[in-house]
Amino acid sequence: MTVLWVVLLIVGLTVLVGGLSCVRVVQQFERGVVFRFGRLQPQTRGPGLAVLMPLSDRMHKVSLQVVTLPIPAQDGITSDNVTVRVDAVVYYRVVDPVRVSVDVQDYGSAILQVAQASLRSIIGKSELDDLLSNRERLNQGLELMIDNPAVGWGVHIDRVEIKDVVLPESMKRSMSRQAEAERERRSRVITAEGELQASKQLAEAAEVMTSHPAALQLRLLQTVVEVAAEKNSTLVLPFPVELLRFLERSTPSARPSAAQNGDRPPAGDAERGDAGEVGARQAVARGDDEQRRTLHPPVHDEPHRRDDGERDRPAEPRLAADGGEHDEGDQHERGDHPLTLPGAR
Repeated sequence: MTVLWVVLLIVGLTVLVGGLSCVRVVQQFERGVVFRFGRLQPQTRGPGLAVLMPLSDRMHKVSLQVVTLPIPAQDGITSDNVTVRVDAVVYYRVVDPVRVSVDVQDYGSAILQVAQASLRSIIGKSELDDLLSNRERLNQGLELMIDNPAVGWGVHIDRVEIKDVVLPESMKRSMSRQAEAERERRSRVITAEGELQASKQLAEAAEVMTSHPAALQLRLLQTVVEVAAEKNSTLVLPFPVELLRFLERSTPSARPSAAQNGDRPPAGDAERGDAGEVGARQAVARGDDEQRRTLHPPVHDEPHRRDDGERDRPAEPRLAADGGEHDEGDQHERGDHPLTLPGAR
């Protein structure tokens, strides 16, 4: 009797354990794929209790949650021959549990390998400026490249993001210099535009001051007030240019010549060939006075000849240095030297 109870107890425990093993719990974010004797069942098991046939059914649970898959940093060369290091992240989820369980062995590893290869391809096809400034377009292209094979595996790629682009130090310095040059160019353009606007305003102000001369005097007084407000001991006033022009017109332009004053010109002026002194000497040589009037008739260059062939001097009177007529006796007594006329020898 005791042996019978022991046998019944063992059979009951075995049935209980077998019944418990035939019941599975499926979570809300999971789907159960059932294989009966290795054959796929068309119906997947939803959330809740899933009863299986003992010793024949095997259930594989597949998560439908979004998976975050970081892509390791990939070294590559861009299309403009710049070495960069780029890393990214992929967000994907399972949309077909049956295909994920049957068509691909490890869909997570497969998605990772496709993402790495696609990232390298994107780096080689893009330029450095696109990697740095046009990431949205690159993200869309990378998403399409990864999603094409993933659709056949029952996986949908939600989003792909390029996280970071690491540049060499030399390239960073070059880009810094380029940015500084661009900023300098913009500052110069802004300064030039400001100068242009200021010049237009100053031109308009000059036109107003030209039509109203009193405006210039008022502006001068305002400037004096602004300078005096700083407690300066020295005040500098602008000197009108019109006053300089008035003084220049009032100053006599011709100076008395040395011949009129009876003084001998300085040696320096004679050596430099002063135009005024030369003019005075020519006037005295011609025998003209200050009013440039001729004191004697012109003398012919051709001298008179005598019968014996000797040249005769002209019979005109000789002139002293002061322009008067004197005889030779008076000239020797006064010590004046006669001036040789241009036509005499």
